[in-house]
Amino acid sequence: MPREAEPSLNEKQFVTQALQENLRLDGREFDQYRPIELNFGDQHGVADVTLGKTRVLAKATAEVTVPYTDRPLDGIFTIATELSPMTSPSFEVNRPTETEVLLSRLLEKTVRRSGALDTESLCLVAGEKCWSVRVDVHVLAHDGNLMDAACLAVVAALRHFRKPDTSMAGGVLTVYTPAEREPVPLSWLHSPFCVTWSFFGEDEGEMAVLDATWLEEQVRVGSCTVSLNKHGEICQIAKLGGTPVDAVALLQCTSVALTKVKEFSDLVDRRLAEDLKRRDKGGFMAELRAENDR
Repeated sequence: MPREAEPSLNEKQFVTQALQENLRLDGREFDQYRPIELNFGDQHGVADVTLGKTRVLAKATAEVTVPYTDRPLDGIFTIATELSPMTSPSFEVNRPTETEVLLSRLLEKTVRRSGALDTESLCLVAGEKCWSVRVDVHVLAHDGNLMDAACLAVVAALRHFRKPDTSMAGGVLTVYTPAEREPVPLSWLHSPFCVTWSFFGEDEGEMAVLDATWLEEQVRVGSCTVSLNKHGEICQIAKLGGTPVDAVALLQCTSVALTKVKEFSDLVDRRLAEDLKRRDKGGFMAELRAENDR
């Protein structure tokens, strides 16, 4: 398996020494994110997130299927991640790396297991038919902090997505096309976001840095991902190995993470409102007439 090109010893020492002097290579503060851009595609359920030079695309789709036998009243919700060789030479098709596995598991815990999406609302006929909602996460460029960018893209894509409207009459399920009935949004309960801290130094993570770049990730001695919503409800805290971190420092990181999550939530709400205003020129029927004209 190809390996990622590691930074040289001089680069590692330079980054570490700069952090000890309270400096980052791109001039940011320790608790500052790179510029974040969130854009939606022409099709509902497509979200494109750019975090510095890191770029992630998420696409939500839905189809009617049979529910799991042990959960006959729930729909199905899955998240699939893909890190292609286009992103980095160390990634291969159909050969998940440790980075891809961790990304997939953390997204599952943050979004699916936290109950952000009401899966009971996806049930159409108990034990027979339900909606299966799937989000495909494609990493287009990797320059550090994939977790935060991917989580933002998944939440934005799901909130932007619209599934076909349905009705049940005489035991017959009818799925309407967008021309017959306007698609409906998913039943969304809360919006969890990930905030990842990277720790540097030898004394129990003496320096904590937000939104590490790829080079900083190669130098750090540990990391911690905190997932929570704007109400301060923690969904998960993932501390996967590395140097131990003082409990007080971890509480301080969580406090700062809440502030960042509120900013993420405001960004998603604002971009969704802008996208709705852009699409609603003349209403839904005017959009259908425009499609017919084309």
